[in-house]
Order: sequence, then structure tokens, then C-alpha cells
Amino acid sequence: MQDLPKVAVVGRPNVGKSTLFNRFVGRRVAIVEEMPKVTRDRKEVEVKWSGRSFTLVDTGGWLSSGTSLDDKVSKQSEEAIRSADLVLFVVDATVGVTEEDLRVRDMLHKVGVKDVIVVVNKVDSDRQDPLIWEFASLGFGDIFGVSALHGRLSGDLLDAVIDRIDAPLEDDEEVSEYGSSQDDAKIVHVALVGRPNVGKSTLFNRLVGAERSVVHDMAGTTTDTVDTVVERDGMTYRFVDTAGLRRKSKSSDGTEYFSMVRTLQAIDTSDIALLVVDATEGVTSQDQRLAERIDLSGSPAIVLLNKWDSLSEEERLSLESEVKSKLSFLSYMEPLRISALSGHNLHRVWKFIDEANSVYTKRVPTRELNKLLVSLQVNHPPKKTKILYGVQGATDPPTFTLFSTKDIDTGYLRYVENRIREHFGLGVTPIKIRVRRRSS
Repeated sequence: MQDLPKVAVVGRPNVGKSTLFNRFVGRRVAIVEEMPKVTRDRKEVEVKWSGRSFTLVDTGGWLSSGTSLDDKVSKQSEEAIRSADLVLFVVDATVGVTEEDLRVRDMLHKVGVKDVIVVVNKVDSDRQDPLIWEFASLGFGDIFGVSALHGRLSGDLLDAVIDRIDAPLEDDEEVSEYGSSQDDAKIVHVALVGRPNVGKSTLFNRLVGAERSVVHDMAGTTTDTVDTVVERDGMTYRFVDTAGLRRKSKSSDGTEYFSMVRTLQAIDTSDIALLVVDATEGVTSQDQRLAERIDLSGSPAIVLLNKWDSLSEEERLSLESEVKSKLSFLSYMEPLRISALSGHNLHRVWKFIDEANSVYTKRVPTRELNKLLVSLQVNHPPKKTKILYGVQGATDPPTFTLFSTKDIDTGYLRYVENRIREHFGLGVTPIKIRVRRRSS
């Protein structure tokens, strides 16, 4: 995988960093809301401009002091700055230089940033251009006045970015949903989903091997999807950490709504979904809703019972019974009992991901499928119908079409599905079976 130069968008909260990020990317990737501290995690997306490519990093607002969560967000920003080839220091023209801007400047010097462009945002017209010169007092060379919201002079700023970094000339590959121009057929997309505060971000950080999502004992810390690419044993995985899906009554405001949309998009575009359930709270109605959405998307669902080590033996037996009854439509998938905090059983998560990916894309030979269908009907004939033959029409997930003389009842279809799954080793993937009537 080619390492692209990194450009980090930094600044104090609520100066328009995410709006600028979205403007450069060309779509609404980061959640934007007129509210401070909406962005908490780093988000990295590949951006192309004038045939050149670079990685753009959106960060949470940096604060010199605050709550423990603010401190974690600020450390995330500092990590992004340390790895960046260029920093876009975003400030607000309508407010002027603030004490917090000066502290951000001091932090940039302390971290030892390589190159800085001061981006004076909210310069919406020529009449406001003089406002940018106040920010010369920050002591950095280049100053650009832009309007991230309206796009004013954003192209000129991108030209300056390309001039300042060693961005490689790219071909015309199509950029993917998450900004990667790589061949997505070679990347396994894995979405981590679940209710707020069930341990998704802790698990995400364990799996990717770095603190990429802010982890804090406050529900709703992750307000947007966060994704990162991991290479392991010759395979490439894109992990997407999503915001926790809340009850509808708690999802009415703008940030919550767009977080929910991102979560559902991540599920629909994933190859594999890791459904994280808090074992100490059991399977809730929100867990069921998420499981139903995953099942509807056709992606393999791996149910992870997190915080398993916190349960007594009696509580474990009760939870296992609850999983079987409330998530019965995912019965093809045996849940994994893990602890994201201690790392217990996480090696099996990788094993299940690889197994799910293998069978999700598996193609069954038509001849072998029809030999099995004949054998099944000899040993257990269907009522008032006959399966003439079957074909596998698609993968992702494996999809089979059965041609029969009459409709096949649901019970017999379930029997056929289970035998196909068992015979061809499709244990941890959903299977779709369609029936078409054809005269014999």
C-alpha cells in the first residue's frame, strides 16, 4: 500500500475544520454541526486534486485543558500533527485571534510540526478579506482566507497544499465511499456496530493495534464512523468503528441523526459486521434492531458478547439462552465470548473474520449442488413439489436459485439451506435461496 503525504486539519473547537474537510473530500464524510466538540476521533480520507493524491486527516478540536475526554481528543489531534507532512491550522475570521488559538500555536511549535498554513475560515466575501491579516500575529508564513461552507477560494488553498507536499501523480481510479483509491475487491470491509458504550471503540483499538478511537466511560463518545486500514498475514482489512445506535426517541437532533445514517451506511457497505453486545446488560431491543439490519444487508454477522469475564456462571447460562431466543435469525453464527478490555479471545475474532470472508465469497460448483439436491429429495422428499435443479447465481452472500414444479414450503427450504450450509462449509455466512416455479 502506497504511503501518501498526510495533511492534518487542526485548530480549536468549532472553527469549521470538519466543514473544510468535507469541502476538500467532496462529500459529507465528517459530521458537521454548529456545536463545539462534535468531532472527537481522527478521520483519514484520500483526496485527489489536479491529478495528485494525499491523505487528509480531520481531527477533534484541540483544547489546552478540559475534561478527561477533552484531553483524549486533544492527544488524538497531537498524534495526527506528529505524523503530518503539512498542517492546516484553521481559525475563525469572525472571532479573531483567541487565547485558545495562541495555545494551539504554542502546541504546534512544541510538537515540532514541519509545515503550517493558517486557514482563516468564514471569509465569505471580498469585503472580509482584510480580516485575515490579524492572524499574521500567529507567526506562520502563509495565510489563506477561505469560506469552507461556500467553497470560496478552497481551490486556491488546495493548489497551495499540492505545491507544499510531495504528492504522487495518480491515475484515474475511482475513489471509494471512504476515500480509498485502492482496489476495494482486495480489501475486507469490517464494520463494528452496537449500542453506545458497549466497548466498540476499545475493541476497534485492539484490532487495529493503535488508539484510533477515543475511549471514555461516557455513552456516545464516538459521534461519527472512524475507519482505518490494517494489513495482516497478506490480507488487507478496513475496520470501521461506528457511533452507537440509540433508540429513535434519542436520535432526533442533527448530530445523532447523521451518526445513525453513517452507522447504517457502514452496515450496508460492509463485507462483515461485528455486532458488539454488552454481556452485562444482555440482548436489548436495539441489539435486535441492529442484528435485523445486518441480516437484511446480507453481510455475515459475528456476534461478540463483550465483558464476558464480568459474568457469573449463572449469568452466562442465562445470556446464552437469551441470545438463542432473541437473535434466532442469526442462528448460523455461534456468538464469540470476549473481553475487549483484557483481550480475552480476540484471536478468535480474527479467525472468524477470515472464515466469514472466505465463505462469503465462496462459489459452489453447479454439479455438486445438484448432486446434493437429488440426495436430499431421495432421503427427505418435499411435499407436493419437486426441485428440478439449482444454481448459485451470486456471491456476497452465496445466493442460490432453486427451480421447482410448485412452491416450496418454508420448513423444507430451511432444511435445504441447513444442508447446503453444512455440506459446503458455509457456516458463518448468511445464505439467500430463491425459488422459481417451472413445469417439469
